[in-house]
Order: sequence, then C-alpha cells, then structure tokens
Amino acid sequence: MDRRAFLVRAIAVTGAGLLATRELGALPPATRVTVYKDPQCGCCKAWNTAMTKAGFAIDVRDTADLSSVKTSLGVPESLASCHTGVAGGYLFEGHVPPDLVQKVLRERPALVGLFVPGMPAGAPGMEGPSPESFQIIAVSRDGRQYVYASRAGKAQA
Repeated sequence: MDRRAFLVRAIAVTGAGLLATRELGALPPATRVTVYKDPQCGCCKAWNTAMTKAGFAIDVRDTADLSSVKTSLGVPESLASCHTGVAGGYLFEGHVPPDLVQKVLRERPALVGLFVPGMPAGAPGMEGPSPESFQIIAVSRDGRQYVYASRAGKAQA
C-alpha cells in the first residue's frame, strides 16, 4: 500500500471513530460544582468526596459568612443546610444525592435547584449508624416547592 492510500484510510478510520463516539454519547468532561461551605464543616467535605467519586470537579469556597452567600444565591431559609453547590445554573443545597445532581444537569428542568434541608443522617456525606429516610425538595422557577424524590438513608460502611 502506498503512502497516499494509507493516509486516506487512516483519515477515514479516524473520522468514523469520531462520528461513532459522538453518536454513542461520549462522556462529557467533569462538571464543575462550586461549593460554598463553612471552613470547619466535616460533612461538607464528605459530600464533596461523594460528588468527586460521581465524576464531578469540586471548587470549594470556604466562607465564614455562609448565610449571606445563601441569601445572595436565593436559597430559601426554610430549605437551608450546611453547604450550597452551584452548577449549570442550578442550586444544590445540602446533601443532595450525586445521581440527582447528574439527572438535573442532564435533563435541564425548569428549576431553581434541589434542596435537602437540614442534615439528615444517611444522606450522602452524612452516613452513620442510624440512617433515616429523607426527601429531596425541588423549587421551580416560579417558586413552587415539591418533593422531587425520597431516599432511604445509608448506613456508614
């Protein structure tokens, strides 16, 4: 095979491979989540670890005035937790399960975000000996709040 024929075939194979990858839905690069948290919070670090394991890139912003950050981002006081994640134009307040963050970012619903108020035992980053069920609350762009999902908490491994 001469050099020209080889190059033509190599280009054709490479092009076909690129098209196949595109058609099959290649994995996107890690989605960056900016996480605002108190510098002393340990469970926030555990949630960040769970998010990293799920493929997210975490940008931690420690702040001593977390309530002001939450107010400026529009987190409803009744749904507040120990940290706030921001990604893709959505808020992820508290210990939102990583798979639900992925779902929202993939499906792009008309939401402000997902919220896990308080710090329920057994939520991602809050695993412990006595897990409890918890709800993930969605807030729509018009301000409606509703249960997006419910989960059984997980015990510490």
